[in-house]
Amino acid sequence: MNNLTTLIKRLEAATSRLEDMVPTIQDPSAASNGVASLPESGLTAPGADARGGPASSPRLAPTPLPPAIDDFDALINGDVKTFVNMSEEIGGLVAEQSAAVLRAFAAERKFLIVTTKAKKPDIQSPVYMEVLKDLQSTMGVVNDIREANRASPLFKHLSTVSEGIGMLSWVANETKPTDTISEMLTSAQYFGNRVIQDYKEKDQTHVQWAQTFYRIFKSLVGYVKQHHPSGLTWNPNGVDPLQAIEEINNPDQSVIRSPATQSSAGGPPPPPPLPKFDNAPPPPPMPPNGVPTSRSPADMGAVFDEISRGEAVTSKLRKVDPSSQTHKNPSLRAGSSVPSGPVRSDSQNSLSSHGKSTLPSKKPKPESMRTKKPPKTELEGNKWLIENYDGNPPEGMLEINASISHSILVSRCTKTAIRVIGKANAISLDNCTQVSLVIDSLVSSVDVIKSPKFEMQVLGTLPTIMLDQVGGAAIYLSRESLEVTEVFTSKCTGVNVNLPGRTEEDDYVERALPEQIKSVVRDGVVVSEIVEHAG
Repeated sequence: MNNLTTLIKRLEAATSRLEDMVPTIQDPSAASNGVASLPESGLTAPGADARGGPASSPRLAPTPLPPAIDDFDALINGDVKTFVNMSEEIGGLVAEQSAAVLRAFAAERKFLIVTTKAKKPDIQSPVYMEVLKDLQSTMGVVNDIREANRASPLFKHLSTVSEGIGMLSWVANETKPTDTISEMLTSAQYFGNRVIQDYKEKDQTHVQWAQTFYRIFKSLVGYVKQHHPSGLTWNPNGVDPLQAIEEINNPDQSVIRSPATQSSAGGPPPPPPLPKFDNAPPPPPMPPNGVPTSRSPADMGAVFDEISRGEAVTSKLRKVDPSSQTHKNPSLRAGSSVPSGPVRSDSQNSLSSHGKSTLPSKKPKPESMRTKKPPKTELEGNKWLIENYDGNPPEGMLEINASISHSILVSRCTKTAIRVIGKANAISLDNCTQVSLVIDSLVSSVDVIKSPKFEMQVLGTLPTIMLDQVGGAAIYLSRESLEVTEVFTSKCTGVNVNLPGRTEEDDYVERALPEQIKSVVRDGVVVSEIVEHAG
């Protein structure tokens, strides 16, 4: 009896040790795509044999990452991490912005994993926007840091990264994705080269920082050329994109169940089959407008009975007054309408009393859904028309040979450089994006409306510059135009005027135009002053 008691205690101790060891047992091979492996205890259905009976479900085998994801990971762990480390040496806002860049690359990595698992959705559908949501939000954070710290002494650093983070949008270019990266590099170099110029004699850390950021573009171009030379590829046999996102976000639910597990898991039974109505009589036809009729419309005899009534058929029609008859009053035919008769009810006169229809107006289509028109450069009389350019023409910068009587209208152009040779009369830009303008001289003015990221260089003289609803503009003036040029702004932000130095060897000096105006009442008069930010 004593030996039996001792044996029971030893068995209980061994059982307790085994129970403590079970939660710590994990699969030694973790899934490389971020999907954690599940313990064996989570793969057994309730009531099934835990020792490997037929009711046990198989473990989700860890799937290796595609080569495209492995190479993208190498890019992040290489050049991107090096850039982040260099930013941390500078510290402050530069380090904060670099952390946002790293999160943006992580969001694009997740997006690329989705493309390997899912079918391509319609780019106009909400599903596609949902897949891109994380990438767009993280890229927006990078730009928000720049916009919120315009007074920072490291504003050029922040602008370099903010202008270049658009390289991650290559995934939306379905024909030549490397062109998007090259264009973003050009935008980043606009501020990055200034950083190199300012710090090449002061601190080489900032110079190396800018060069490290440039290397990311070169590596990304090489990656895209190797794996996506003609646009991003999706999995034609994949799952729904939202399902792929759900599997990535919740890897613990990605368990493959066998038919035996599904039948023994105690789930609800399948629904019964639908009843058959093969011998049922057809339903009666619905009356028109849902209103029951007193007569059958199929009886055409009733129609002829109505017609045979003679004058009684038209007895309820209103007689037209002779003054409203156009064949008796030729003057009415020259007008656009006939005078209305007596008003019989408020509802009949509702449109005429208001003067126009109360129907909602048709909203214009968004710019992305409009039919893309071919680019055009044409001289009509004394007016040059430059329209619908997306990038520069194959020959390079767009050049216009203008005379003193010519006016130039530029509209709906994107990322286009225009060179105006000669002295023109006036130039107008409307609804353009990232347009660069180089002019010799003008008689009148340059008028810019709703054209963000506008750049202009004046080589001769220019009397007036008018900016309306412009977000981000850089204007370079010549020595001849310093004393004569006037700049008018309305609803504009981020407008900088660059002035030439004292000598030809000196660099341009950047001066920002005021954006905030403070107005106070003094002695009954409203006085407006420019808001100054110190420090």
